[in-house]
Amino acid sequence: MMYVKLMKPFYTKKEKHLIRFVFAYQYFSLLKDDELFHFVPVEGKEIVVNLNTFQVENLSEVFVFQKGNRFIRLPLYQLLLISDIHLHLQTILEGERAHAADVTEQSIREAAEAIEFLEMENISRMIDYALEQRDEVMFHELISRQMNGGCPSE
Repeated sequence: MMYVKLMKPFYTKKEKHLIRFVFAYQYFSLLKDDELFHFVPVEGKEIVVNLNTFQVENLSEVFVFQKGNRFIRLPLYQLLLISDIHLHLQTILEGERAHAADVTEQSIREAAEAIEFLEMENISRMIDYALEQRDEVMFHELISRQMNGGCPSE
């Protein structure tokens, strides 16, 4: 059995329903028989995960690890079978999911602020229109709305 000592993507790229974890030197290492082998991006360098199924898509990708003049060359499907890499992938995916949730919450907040700003701008324009039309009822209702933060008066 091999154990992943370190597995940190150099960068992550999301494309539709796929997420690509790209690895570089010093970001991925394996322990085999108490010897540390470091990843070298000679052949494969990325793991592609389908976010809908959480399945690894590029199982035939070959990863190469080196210690001195010795190399370990493993297809990704074999690496998944003989190591604990799936635990590390799960941790990375959970981190990505948490980051995506933070981004979504921030986007929702920003959208709500933008909508509130646009509503207040619209009320200001409607007040100008009410003044032009000499519509006192509309003017007073809009002033009331403006003072209540854009909410209709009850």
